[in-house]
Amino acid sequence: MPRIDLDAIEQVNRTGYPPEHAGEVAGRWYRRLAPAAGLSHFGASHVVLKPGAWSSQRHWHDGEDELLVMLTGEAVLVEDGGRTVLRSGDVAAWPKGVANGHHLRNESEADCSFVVIGAGPNEGGGYSDIDMLFAADGRYVHKDGTPYDVPGRLM
Repeated sequence: MPRIDLDAIEQVNRTGYPPEHAGEVAGRWYRRLAPAAGLSHFGASHVVLKPGAWSSQRHWHDGEDELLVMLTGEAVLVEDGGRTVLRSGDVAAWPKGVANGHHLRNESEADCSFVVIGAGPNEGGGYSDIDMLFAADGRYVHKDGTPYDVPGRLM
């Protein structure tokens, strides 16, 4: 099996979130592993969170299972049931269709890193703490179905 050279994969901190929900993830840097390795049946990303950064808004997926493996540092997993500190070697998982909003927050003074893997069709999902859903076609909408106006994003 070929070794993936992380340095050869572009590290970005882009987000498609509407501007009013993007600030918390500004310190999230990621590399898309699956496309770089030619994988097509699941997604995988290597993620670095700078101190103070969030991995995402607190969310769940309707059609996608998610698995996360902490590599370095520590982060706080925030879910509907509370907060859990995750450290190097810890693993967390969320089954598709379970509306348990989750994300990681780096509340430490050092970077942390993890790999997240997702498998299943993009059937959309939601966000626990904000008025936003994500649709299967990639659009962000308010919970009443009204689309967000995201600059530069095709609808």
